[in-house]
Amino acid sequence: MLARLSSLAALLALALVIAPAPAAAVESPDSGDPIVVISGDVTVERGETVEGVFIVSGDADIRGRVDGDVVVLSGDILLSGAVDGDVFAASGLATLLPSAFVNGDVSYGDQRPLVSGDARVRGDVQKEGWPDLGGSLPLLGGLLVWLAVTVSSLLLGLLLLLIAPRAADALHARSRERIGPLIAIGITIVIVLPVAAFLAAITLLGLPLAIGIGLAILPLGAIAYAVSAWVLGRRFVKPPRHRMLAFLAGLAMLRVAALVPFLGLLVGLAAVIFGFGLLGAAIGAARKAETAEPARIPGS
Repeated sequence: MLARLSSLAALLALALVIAPAPAAAVESPDSGDPIVVISGDVTVERGETVEGVFIVSGDADIRGRVDGDVVVLSGDILLSGAVDGDVFAASGLATLLPSAFVNGDVSYGDQRPLVSGDARVRGDVQKEGWPDLGGSLPLLGGLLVWLAVTVSSLLLGLLLLLIAPRAADALHARSRERIGPLIAIGITIVIVLPVAAFLAAITLLGLPLAIGIGLAILPLGAIAYAVSAWVLGRRFVKPPRHRMLAFLAGLAMLRVAALVPFLGLLVGLAAVIFGFGLLGAAIGAARKAETAEPARIPGS
C-alpha cells in the first residue's frame, strides 16, 4: 500500500509540472522502463515487461508484465497479464480477466473492479476514500495550461521589452493606424504559414523548410500574443508610466478573458492575429523605408 501511495504522489507531482498534451496509444518501451503518460492510452503487450504504468488521463491495457504499480487517475484498466505491485483506478473501471495476477492490492475510487473468478489477487480489493477525479481532472488540466501560457507570455513579453523597448514603442504607434489593414495582414500570415509548411512538406527537398516553418509557428504566435498584450495595456497605461507596467496590465486583461469558455479562445485568436498584423506591417514599413532611401554617390 505504501508503494502505491508513493507512486501516486510521484504521478501527481509530475502532472503539476508538465502541461497535459494529447497523445495516441502508447506501447511499452523495449527497455522495460516505467511508462508515464499525461494524456493517452497505454498497452503492454504479451511477453513485454515494464517497471510501472502511470496515467493521468487514459486507459491501460496490461497484457504483459508490470514489475511495479499500475496507477490510472482517469480511465479504465484492463488486466490480463501480471502486476507485481498494486493496481489503482481512481475514477475508471478496473477489469481483471481470468489470466490476471496482482501481487499487491487492487484499489479503486469510484467503480468497484470486475474481478474474474480465476483471477488471482494476493492483496485486498478495497475502496479508497477518494472523490471522483473524473470531473476535476479536465479542470485541473485547463488551469495548468492557462498557468503555463500566462507565465511563458509574461517572461517573453518582459524579455522583449528589455531587449527592444524602442521597437515596442514603434509597434504601439502603428497600432493607432487603421485597424482593418492590420487585421487583414494578421489573417493572411495565420493562413499562409501553415499552408507554406504543407506545400514545402510535399517535396523531399522542401521538408527541412516545412519543419522549420512548423517549429517557428508556435514561438511566432507567442510573440504576436505578447505584442497584442503590450499594445492593449499601453492603451490604458499611458506614458510616462513604465512600459512593463503597461504590458502587465494588457496581459492581465487577456489572461482573465482566457478563463471564460469559448470567449477566451476567440480573444486569444484575435490577439494572435492582431499581433501578427502589427509585426507584418512593421516589417513591411521597414522594407519600404530601405527601398525608398536614395543611393549615395561616393564622394558626394
